[in-house]
Amino acid sequence: MTFSIVARSADGESWGVAVASKFLAVGSAVPAAVAGVGAIATQADANVAYKGLALAHLDDGATAPVALQRLLEDDDGRDHRQVGIVDVDGNAASHTGPSCLDWAGGVTGDGYAIQGNILTGPEVVEAMESAWLASDPAAPLARRLMAALAAGDAAGGDRRGRQSAALLVVEEEAGYGGLDDIAVDLRVDDHADPITELGRLLDLNDLYLTASTEEEKVVVTPALEAELEAFAHAQGARDFSAWVGTENYEMRVAPDLAWIDRRILEIVRAR
Repeated sequence: MTFSIVARSADGESWGVAVASKFLAVGSAVPAAVAGVGAIATQADANVAYKGLALAHLDDGATAPVALQRLLEDDDGRDHRQVGIVDVDGNAASHTGPSCLDWAGGVTGDGYAIQGNILTGPEVVEAMESAWLASDPAAPLARRLMAALAAGDAAGGDRRGRQSAALLVVEEEAGYGGLDDIAVDLRVDDHADPITELGRLLDLNDLYLTASTEEEKVVVTPALEAELEAFAHAQGARDFSAWVGTENYEMRVAPDLAWIDRRILEIVRAR
């Protein structure tokens, strides 16, 4: 009932899962990941306990194939399960039980595991793999995962239709304010076009919840500071810092107003 990709970034710094399904809130059941440990997708007749168990095995030093073997050995329902795992080093493993509903199958490669069940056919997994391999290894992992997910959807996806999608990416200190490891955690729980909606949310996530790169920073001169403060007062804010906080742009403006992200400056001037 689901197609997913589990992967590690080419630089070995982030891990993630992208998944879509004709199933309500697929993001609540399928994906799990821990920075510096690995990631897993559990689907078909999903055993959600696999998430914690697999990550514990990986954290103890097991490779993805070994972690998968341990999960299956201890599960009488293994024939109905589908699982993809990628470990800290990019080793990948995927399992499709013989009782999973057709079409069901998966592929693995260096740093990725792709799998799906109740699909229109093997072309879904093949399209996802092709999109993953064709994507720029230096691009953000979230973008590469989304490209693979969209390719699977375009190739036919879940043969029952569309309902939900999710994207989870972890990287050390990549979360809000650098205080946790959740770089992206987005879910579309019930939507006619969930993957397109997930892409829209990812664009917003990049704007609000990722830090500005050095190339995106504009130095705030005295003249620019005066412009920003005048803008804030015109908006009814106490000062520009208060406006930034109200609009949730804290990740893209320096606390001391030494710099402002060029996109935020464009938003200010457009108003």
